[in-house]
Amino acid sequence: MNATGCWVDGAPDSPYDVTNLPYGVFTRGNDEPRVGARIGDFVLDLAPLAASQMMARAEVFESPTLNPFMRLGRDAWGSVRRWLTEGLTDPAYRDEIEPFLVPLADVTLRLPLDVADYVDFYCSLEHATNVGRIFRPDAEPLLPNWRHLPVGYHGRAGTIVVSGTPVVRPCGQRKSRDEPAPDYGPTRRLDIEAELGFVVGVGSRLGDRVPTAAFREHVFGVVLLNDWSARDIQAWEYVPLGPFLGKSFATTISPWVVPLDALAAATVPLPGQQPEPLPYLAAQEPAGLDVEFEVRLNETLVSRPPYRTMYWSAQQMLAHLTVNGASLRTGDLFASGTVTGPGSRERGSLLELTWGGREPIRLEDGSERSFLEDGDVVAISATAPDTAGGRLSLGEVVGRVVPSER
Repeated sequence: MNATGCWVDGAPDSPYDVTNLPYGVFTRGNDEPRVGARIGDFVLDLAPLAASQMMARAEVFESPTLNPFMRLGRDAWGSVRRWLTEGLTDPAYRDEIEPFLVPLADVTLRLPLDVADYVDFYCSLEHATNVGRIFRPDAEPLLPNWRHLPVGYHGRAGTIVVSGTPVVRPCGQRKSRDEPAPDYGPTRRLDIEAELGFVVGVGSRLGDRVPTAAFREHVFGVVLLNDWSARDIQAWEYVPLGPFLGKSFATTISPWVVPLDALAAATVPLPGQQPEPLPYLAAQEPAGLDVEFEVRLNETLVSRPPYRTMYWSAQQMLAHLTVNGASLRTGDLFASGTVTGPGSRERGSLLELTWGGREPIRLEDGSERSFLEDGDVVAISATAPDTAGGRLSLGEVVGRVVPSER
């Protein structure tokens, strides 16, 4: 047993020890969906456990989403985490808790939250620079505003799906450089973007601004996110208003929401921002996160993007998102944009890994890819340092491409 002292079989020294304790929503057999916490290879069924101990507001765990629990706020989140940690590390509680441990293999994981609004940012300097060089090789890769504010766009909350959901190849208008006019059909350049998503627990009033210092009062935790992208549709439509149909067909998130408190040992300083941001964007250091991603395409490891290199922090994203008085709601989701590091195998999209499709990557089966083909499976996982000196898992987000239904 490691320093955490967890008594759950298989949990000590695993990436799902008590230092992690992510929350999700699950079903078992014909039962209604409800909230659970992962410990090792088990899901702790929180609704009957909390009811048996007559916990105040135990009914929030009977919900089919995390939203009622997240709405309770930071004090409640901390109280529940301390309660779970004590119960799972003190053998005196084993007889009370063990009956509510359900093997992970016996459950189905659901979309963990009712997504209210979705915003996707563009916060990696390396990603933005690479994309600029690919699309504008004879011009400055970064647009003039990029170092002054976290650029973002408003996405489509209704097409956010949980890991394992098939992704249908989208159709739309596309036009290549050598074609005189656009045509309609399935995207020929389907891509991925490995990202970190931030889940809002506590909302704000319309007209109020959320400063960087209030980040932890509003944000409940993080998920892994794949922002599927149809690059040919996107390239034709995005001038002058930005991404639309090339992004809105599907966004996949992991089933486990890792609480911010679990990432206490993963905080790092930002890599440096020049020029100095305006005062409302002043970060509360350490504002970065040391999260290591892995991207696999058909089981071939193709990239290891490091989140610690991200230029803009989540605090700054949230402050910018609300600086005009836009309100937050429980269940809002905002994402980092593609996570890309300086190395050639630290890029979080195929667009960058294949340099616009001109340099295909070779998979372990000998095949090559510039962009995704029907039947391809993409799996994005990530880990971070935990408070016991090991590493915790942020889970995995998986999607399989299926043919267009046109």
